[in-house]
Amino acid sequence: MKEKEPTLRDIRKAADRIKEFIHRTPTLKSQTLNTLSGAHLFFKCENFQKGGAFKIRGATNAVLSLTDEEAQHGVATHSSGNHAAALAQAARWRNIPAYVVMPENAPAAKRNAVAGYGAQIFSCAPTLPAREAGLREVVANTGAATVHPYNDYRVIAGQGTAALELLEDAPPLDMILAPIGGGGLLSGTAITTAALSPHTKVIGAEPALADDAYRSLRAGRRIEAGPTSTIADGLRTSLGDKTFPIIQRLVSEIVTVAEDEIIHAMRLVWERMKIIIEPSSAVPVAALLSGRLPVAGKAVGVILSGGNVDLDQLPFTRH
Repeated sequence: MKEKEPTLRDIRKAADRIKEFIHRTPTLKSQTLNTLSGAHLFFKCENFQKGGAFKIRGATNAVLSLTDEEAQHGVATHSSGNHAAALAQAARWRNIPAYVVMPENAPAAKRNAVAGYGAQIFSCAPTLPAREAGLREVVANTGAATVHPYNDYRVIAGQGTAALELLEDAPPLDMILAPIGGGGLLSGTAITTAALSPHTKVIGAEPALADDAYRSLRAGRRIEAGPTSTIADGLRTSLGDKTFPIIQRLVSEIVTVAEDEIIHAMRLVWERMKIIIEPSSAVPVAALLSGRLPVAGKAVGVILSGGNVDLDQLPFTRH
């Protein structure tokens, strides 16, 4: 039977399923960033989430959705870090093993977090084909159920719960911005927003060095991401065949930003809001500050996707 895209009903079910396991993260404001952007900003702080990122939402929904038979041999995935840590934590809650294929250039802080949650890690080359091949091998050897980091409707439904909370906590919004890598967060956000606040535009933000989503929307077909050195390591992945159609249909625009803009935005949030965000979280902030979006006077929600940073490799200490 063909899987169906999640609906608002599925996202509400996911919210009920995971609520005992996750934090309902705060929505914060910043007068300084309001002034700099000219907009009224509402930051959904998933950097305060369990595991330090929104990924725990989708991973937990997926793991708890498995039947006992599906879950008996554990779960497996490939991930550069945040989804890996989230899946490991969710598997621990269900008392099943987790197996994770990680690119060899994944940040040490994220690798250590995954190991700390008890997952078994398998290293691979930092390319999507290598990650997928590694995952196939792990699944063949273990019988584990695959929980893809973004190209999974259960994961997409879980990620959509962040926007569900944001729309409940903020006033009516003209726009919601979220970062885009594989598209799980953005597609979940778009489904929730289209159902609850159809006048609100959903906009994706992407590094210019990893602009496959921008190019895919323009071309009308999925374009694979190639190797990239963007500092936003969580956004180096390609769109999936499940996330792309949702984004193509429901997302208004993808904005790309340069590396120096990402670093500036990250530092600005650290300094002015006094909260830690990782580079991927800074990408939508950079898009807001870039002047490429008509945000003046608008109410804008921003999903800060995570705060897992290698403190020995802070980008603004190297520039």
